[in-house]
Amino acid sequence: MGTLQQLAVIKGQQRGLIPALLHRTFEANVDKFCGTDMALIFNDDSRGLTKTNYNVLNSTANRVAAAAIDDIVNRHKSEPNRDGDYIIAVCMQPSDRLVTTLLAIWKAGAAYLPLDPTFPPNRIEHILSEAQPVLVIHEDYENVAVFGDTPAVSYSDLRKRAGDMSNANILPQQMLGAGMNELALVLYTSGSTGVPKGVRLNHATILNRLQWQWNRFPYLETEKVGVFKTALTFVDSVTEIWGPLLNGMAIVIVPKKITNNPERLVELLEEYKIERLVLVPTLLRSLLLYLPLQKKQLLYNLRIWVCSGEPLQLSLAKEFFDYFEEGVHQLCNFYGSTEVMGDVTYFVCESKKQLSNYEKVPIGYPLDNTVIYILNPELQPVKPGDIGELFVAGLNLAQGYVNGRDPHRFIDNPLAVDPIYSRLYRTGDFASATKGCVYYEGRTDSQIKIRGHRVDLSEVEKNLLSLSGVDKGIVLCYHAGEIDQALLGFITVEKDSALQTGMQIEGALESKLPHYMIPQVIILDNIPLLVNGKIDRQTLLKMYENTNNNDDATIEIEYDYTGVPENKMEMAKDLFTTVGQVIGRSTRSKISLQSNFYELGGNSLNSIITVTQLCQKGHAISITSFIGAENLAEILDKMYSNQEHISEHEQTAGISQEFEFEYKMKLSAHPLADEHKEDAINILTYSFYEKADLERWIKPLIREQDYRDILEVIWDVLIEKQLSFMIKDETGKSVGVSLNFDAHDEPEVEVNNNLVIIFEFLEYVEKPIREEKLPQGKNQILHSFMMGTCAELNAQENIEAMHFMESEVLKIAIRRKFAGILTTNTSPLTQQLGSNVYGYETMLDFKINQYVYRDGNRPFGKAGDDQRVIVHWKDIRKEH
Repeated sequence: MGTLQQLAVIKGQQRGLIPALLHRTFEANVDKFCGTDMALIFNDDSRGLTKTNYNVLNSTANRVAAAAIDDIVNRHKSEPNRDGDYIIAVCMQPSDRLVTTLLAIWKAGAAYLPLDPTFPPNRIEHILSEAQPVLVIHEDYENVAVFGDTPAVSYSDLRKRAGDMSNANILPQQMLGAGMNELALVLYTSGSTGVPKGVRLNHATILNRLQWQWNRFPYLETEKVGVFKTALTFVDSVTEIWGPLLNGMAIVIVPKKITNNPERLVELLEEYKIERLVLVPTLLRSLLLYLPLQKKQLLYNLRIWVCSGEPLQLSLAKEFFDYFEEGVHQLCNFYGSTEVMGDVTYFVCESKKQLSNYEKVPIGYPLDNTVIYILNPELQPVKPGDIGELFVAGLNLAQGYVNGRDPHRFIDNPLAVDPIYSRLYRTGDFASATKGCVYYEGRTDSQIKIRGHRVDLSEVEKNLLSLSGVDKGIVLCYHAGEIDQALLGFITVEKDSALQTGMQIEGALESKLPHYMIPQVIILDNIPLLVNGKIDRQTLLKMYENTNNNDDATIEIEYDYTGVPENKMEMAKDLFTTVGQVIGRSTRSKISLQSNFYELGGNSLNSIITVTQLCQKGHAISITSFIGAENLAEILDKMYSNQEHISEHEQTAGISQEFEFEYKMKLSAHPLADEHKEDAINILTYSFYEKADLERWIKPLIREQDYRDILEVIWDVLIEKQLSFMIKDETGKSVGVSLNFDAHDEPEVEVNNNLVIIFEFLEYVEKPIREEKLPQGKNQILHSFMMGTCAELNAQENIEAMHFMESEVLKIAIRRKFAGILTTNTSPLTQQLGSNVYGYETMLDFKINQYVYRDGNRPFGKAGDDQRVIVHWKDIRKEH
């Protein structure tokens, strides 16, 4: 008796879904249980830290929605677009105001359409002309002319008008379309015809995706804050924002400058104890390069890592478990596209042993209410293990494209019985399936993924060939999906063209394409053809590889050391050659002090690789310093004066006890006086409450006010003794403060808060040294007690301020004829400065997790063995 043939049709679990408008779910939650809970957290340079609770978010969104409705209906009398949709475009940077605006748009009865402020004008113009939004809300966008005839209003103006509106939830009859609009958002993607196209996603589609997430990866009670870091134009932003907010959690909104900086991103994830993160494999690779360089385990709380947007390489998945603990941390591989609400299959990587059973990381299993079909050209299922085109059916499908474009991508499902699977989406991806598990097998067309963005090579090619002076050409992708993936434009140019170099042409493309779509342009005398007259793609890619391979002896990178000081020449050679080796085949021009790393062809990933390799060569520099540097000259300078480590060069460069140092700031010292009180207390409170290494272990037990209270008590004594001082910059701004006492004449202070734990610990490590190993009596030991800098200083300025204050402490000790200086350091930076630069003697080196408080507990017990306290002594009698 025969058996039924198995076919490549994989069905996810079917769950009931009650359609609902997402903003109504939000409103019900506010009324029911989370009104006073925190909803939004945002911190930027201009406005500082802003926190918004659910009641305020809901009320503000209601007012903004009412103002937007008034603008659309009464002022502009706008009508829905050709699809019958009310759409409001949003051109704003990530902020709390952005999230408020998105919620307001839903409450107004419209769908939101993101416009990235960095989009070139022609892309914005195309989107607006096709989608026909009734309004654009922008954040003081300078080039409002690009919005054309579309009504536009700044958020600040709309918010002013909203002040007089009711804060009550908008009733259906007040909404655009009488509240019947089911469309939630429109996202534009790269189009296969070379023209971007808009995907229409309904509230119910988003809800299906969210409900699956909440069931399969539920939030734990410990998970209080989610993170919104993905660009709003990218579909993963939807689940980042609304997943937490529809569950009563807070979201911290990450500015772009932090998203692009792995060092600062890790700091933020640590600060808010983030437990899940969505990222592209490129960023994961950057973090896995950065994290092992740190002295302590970071991101232990981050238990769910979701990779999407690009193929996840098996080697990278295994590397994840070199750093993160199996059984505690999960690495998930999600697959999907904007047309299917981001994700339709998933696979959870649990251990190296599990991954050893696979030749590639699967894209896994279908989400709830989803069916995956792998079909042949006749739309019949292939056999398990065979490759076919991947189609999707179910509740995650978009409604289609704006203006009904590309109807062949959404088709009737001839294989469906249940009506919820009656439509098929043709993904354009090849796939196979074995034992119900799906594997990605590549694209059927010219689309690729670049840092999670879908890019169609035909769109890039169309824009490249439209440039005046460009004759013929083709756009290809080298090693798609690999770490060395490169977008390449091979062209010939007309003889009289004004554009004669690749960099000129790339610059001209900046006005036509987003930055991630601009290829490296390679100008040829002629383009090779096959015998059938078609372009020989393989020859072009081989040409690129052979002439630019990092390991090929024929590679020619020009290094120009003009202007490098003789004493930095060896370091400059290491820097230049490392940059050349890392960027390699993408290097655009010769490498010199004036070169900008990113203009040479660098990116966020190979910046991390460069810093890693420099570190291995003995040249330490922080990621933040490297990324922020204007050119290689600034990087070279920061490698020497290093913000976060004391480099080997600096240790041997002859920094003397007189603290020879080249200052960029003009600093002056001022004996502590009453006029300094507010500044001094603010600086010290910030430095110790926010940044101190001991305090963070007992943070829930202490308050910012505790420091203010103690400083108030000892203030008069500090002024009386005249051993402490404030430092100011050339503008007169207070930038640092140093508190010092005679170690045998310190004031008695009764500590009535939990800072007593810190003070008793310091007394525990210092007292034996002070009483048994150092000179006795008054005017013998100058105790450098507290030293802090203001929050606005960057890393370089912070180092300068510390150098300057240390030199002033030494001057006071000499002038007042002390035998020496005693200081206790808990920061790795000040410990290295003390030992390696300022010439202090280590009297005690103690693991802080070993300290037992008088109640029998270990208050710093969770600290790693590498976190230590060092008691330093500097005897100045022989030197001065």
